[in-house]
Amino acid sequence: MKYRLEALLKLKARQRKQAEIVLARAIAFLMASKKKLEELKEEKKELKRQQKEARHKMNEEMIGGGTIGNGCFHVNYLRKLKEDEEAKQEEIEMQEGVVEEAKEKVAKARKDYIEAVKQHQMMEKHKDLWAKKMQTILSKKEEKEMDELGQTIHSLKRWRGEKSLFEI
Repeated sequence: MKYRLEALLKLKARQRKQAEIVLARAIAFLMASKKKLEELKEEKKELKRQQKEARHKMNEEMIGGGTIGNGCFHVNYLRKLKEDEEAKQEEIEMQEGVVEEAKEKVAKARKDYIEAVKQHQMMEKHKDLWAKKMQTILSKKEEKEMDELGQTIHSLKRWRGEKSLFEI
C-alpha cells in the first residue's frame, strides 16, 4: 500500500534541502563580509602608519632647515592621508552594518533550517508509524484469513468424515 502523504514528505525534504542551501550561503556571505571588514581595518592601520611616517619625515626636514614649500607639500600630503583615513572609517562603519545584517540573515536562515528539519522529521515519523499500522492491519487480516481457511479445511474434513490429526 502506498503512503498517501508521500508528495508532502518529498516537499518537506525539498524544503529542508533548500533551507540548508540558504543557510550555507548566508554563512558564506557573513564570512566574506567579516573578511572584508578586517581588510578595511588593516588598510586604515596602514594609513595611520603612513601618516606617522610622513609626520616624522616632515619634522626631520624642518629641523634640518627645510624650505616652506616642502613644509606645505608635507602638510597637504598629511591632510590627504587624514581624508583617506576618514573615508576608510566610513567604509568600515558601512561594512560593520553589512556584517550585522549578514548575522541577522544567518540567524533567520538557521531558524528556518531548524524548522524545516523538524517538519521533515515529523513527516518521516508519521510515515514510519503509518507503515507499522499498515503492517499490523495486514498481519491481522492474514491471520483472520488463515483462521478462516483452517476452519474451512476442518469443516470439509468433518463433512467427509475424516478425523483431525489432533482427534486420534
